[in-house]
Amino acid sequence: MNSALPHSPAADRNKGPILDQLRALLPVGARVLEIASGTGQHAEHFALASRRGGWGWQWQPSEATPAGLRPLAERLAEVPGVRPPLMLDVRQPDWPKAAGAAGWDAVYVANLLHISPWACAGALMRGAARVLRPGGRLIVYGPFIVEGEPTSPSNQAFDIDLRSRDAAWGLRHLSDVQDEARAAGLVFEALQDMPAHNRLLVFGRPAG
Repeated sequence: MNSALPHSPAADRNKGPILDQLRALLPVGARVLEIASGTGQHAEHFALASRRGGWGWQWQPSEATPAGLRPLAERLAEVPGVRPPLMLDVRQPDWPKAAGAAGWDAVYVANLLHISPWACAGALMRGAARVLRPGGRLIVYGPFIVEGEPTSPSNQAFDIDLRSRDAAWGLRHLSDVQDEARAAGLVFEALQDMPAHNRLLVFGRPAG
């Protein structure tokens, strides 16, 4: 592995807890579209774990820019079960379909909504609703503000820092995200508390 590739310490810390949740959410042989794959550390870790566990997951990473795509492709070039990364901006109307299938079993995204304009939340929900198979799931990881629950001091400080860097960024309210999902035809299934004051949100495309 090229040591000069981008590396996220946070991705190294959270990849294990997220994998534990994915094992309960993804079927054997799941076809997964990952939005905003970043450094590719999650895709690499999940695909290698799938190989060891015999789960047969097929992972499709993506990034929004050519600059982000190049190091991602280099990191994942020889990882079994990972397809060549695609360039995909969440706001574009045409998302890739799962080849030879009714749709993706899951769309996965980590740490996108708080570092992108709010319009990306609605675009994510609408795009996932279009490409998921009936019964498929959208899995969203990151920090959120949950109404009725105290926001941790670290997340409060993080939100202030994000907004100081870009006024369009910031932690999102769970209820607002749920509203966008509902408008796109997705059903909120679960919220899982994760380490370091993060959450895992699960939305489903109805099977009917």
